[in-house]
Parts: sequence; structure tokens; C-alpha cells
Amino acid sequence: MHALRDGGAGPTLGAKVDFLSRPETYGLAAPVARRETHMSWVFLVGNRVFKLKKPVRFPYLDFSTLERREQACRAELKLNRRLAPDIYLDIMPLTESGGALHLGGAGAPVDWLVAMKRLDEHFMLDRLIDDRRLTVRQLDRLVEVLAQFYHTAEPTFLAPAELLAGLARSLDYNRRVLLDARFSLPDGLTRRIDRVQRRFLERHGHLIAARLRHRRIVEGHGDLRPEHISLDDNVRIIDCLEFNARLRVVDPFDEIAYLSLECERLGARWVGDYLQRRMKHVLRDGPADELFAFYRCHRATLRARLSIAHLLGTRPRTPDKWPKTARAYLALADESARRLEAWF
Repeated sequence: MHALRDGGAGPTLGAKVDFLSRPETYGLAAPVARRETHMSWVFLVGNRVFKLKKPVRFPYLDFSTLERREQACRAELKLNRRLAPDIYLDIMPLTESGGALHLGGAGAPVDWLVAMKRLDEHFMLDRLIDDRRLTVRQLDRLVEVLAQFYHTAEPTFLAPAELLAGLARSLDYNRRVLLDARFSLPDGLTRRIDRVQRRFLERHGHLIAARLRHRRIVEGHGDLRPEHISLDDNVRIIDCLEFNARLRVVDPFDEIAYLSLECERLGARWVGDYLQRRMKHVLRDGPADELFAFYRCHRATLRARLSIAHLLGTRPRTPDKWPKTARAYLALADESARRLEAWF
């Protein structure tokens, strides 16, 4: 049992999680399923989902105060309604009065929740791939939705030098974490991938600058992965990256490269290849093949870094999982790096 209060500052995270894990909190008898992520606790309650953000702070986000978590919840609601308007219902306060926690109510807010409709996991893209039930017709509907989204997305007005500098900083950060001796990742492979990416930026950075000048860099989704895409009767895309606007500034084909990469990791390379071809046809402004390969290479390296960085926490969940995952992403990055070398 977690203590209710933490040094007089209010209910602890543990007390909130305990409260939100109880069926009686929602007036139900059925058990509550809960899932922990790097940044949130998610509670599955019948046909509803409630998300509680952890009071964490990382270089790329800050949920450390009640005010910041409320702002992030409001941003999550607004941004995700672009691609899943009927799924994101509202935000609601977790309140305290009389020494007890309440869902909603008139007490003082001690945290905030995002309330959502629960999607049928049977129709999530990762499940469709895993069960080998995915059809080309479903992918064509996804292409239609993404094309409309990117056609109407706001172009970003950013100096090319600033965009390229941001990519260079990302390479620096990836290299520093992946070469950390504590992780025992393949040193030579990491250095070679890093070297190829830097050479690409030096010799072909103009391809990225041209995408920006032609207003092809937009405010996108930010985290376009198979587990965020539902292909039920309506296409819905959830879990937009809400906490850092800069990380949503993307080339649509950078996001497609990311989705392509994740589909290949799940054993369905054909899905990514199909999406790349169809999106180039529908948007009629696809980048050069070498730029798409760079996007894939960078995304794979970034995902390797994010995976292994789980071990930097004080008590990482599933610690045996992350080195294997990071190595799988590095193998995918290596494949794209070899393709890039052929263009040098």
C-alpha cells in the first residue's frame, strides 16, 4: 500500500495509481486493467481509457508540476482530435477532499487525466500485421487519411540552418548514448552508422533544406507507429507527440519512413514499401530515395537510443528487453546506412 501523502505535498503517484486501479473508482465491479509506459499510467475501464501522466522530467519534456501536466493533457486532447476526433473525449481532474481522492468532483485538483474511448485492439495495425490479417484496402484507407492530414497541416517556417543543426544535435545525442560503455552495444557498428549519417548531412543536407523551402516540412503527428493506428471501419491515429512542438516539426516522409521502419521490425517490410510508393503518388512530392533512406537510418538510430536509454532510469521496467531491442534497431539502421553509402 502506498502512502497517501508525500512530505505534505499531496497524494503520491503511488496513491493515485492505487486509486485509479480500483473498480469502485468508476462505479464498476469488473477489474481495471492498467499499463505503465515511460511517461504515463493508462487505465482500461470497460469501453473507456484514462491516462495519467507521471510527474517526470526529461531533456525533451517536463511533467514535473501539476500545471505542466494539465497543459500537456489539454494539448493531447486538442492535437489528437486532428486524427481521432471521436476517441479523445475530454480531460478531467483527479481531486482530493476530506483526505480522499475522487474522479472529478468539487475538490482541489491534484492531477489531470485524459479520457478516451477504448479502441478495439483487434484492429490496431501492429495486431493486424502480427495476425497476418492486414489488407491492401486497409492500407489504402490509411494513405487517404494521411494524405489529407499532410495536405492540410501547417507548414513550418524555420531556417534551413536551424533544421540541419537540430539533426546534427540528434546525431550527437544518439552517438553519446549508444557508445556508453555501460550498455555494451556494438561500438564499431554504431560509429560506422554515425559516420555515414554525418557524411550524408555534409554532402546532401541541401535535399532537406529544399524540402523546407518548398514548404514540405509541417507540424505532423510526431510518433507514427503501428500501435497508434486503428484500421477499423474508420481510420484513427492516436498518441500524437503532444509534449514538445519542435519534435512534431517533420517532413511527412520522415514520418512515413518511421512507420515503414516499425512495420519492417514487426516482420512486414512490404507494408512500409507499399506506403512509401502510395504516399509518393498521392502527395506527388516525394523526396529523393537517398533522403528517404537517411530518414529511415536516423529514425532507427534514434529508436535504438531511446530503447537503451530506459536502462538509465533508477528502476527500469523489463531491463532485459532493451539491449535486444536496441540491437535490432541498429541492424535496421545499418541496412539503411549501407544503402546511403552506395550514393556517396
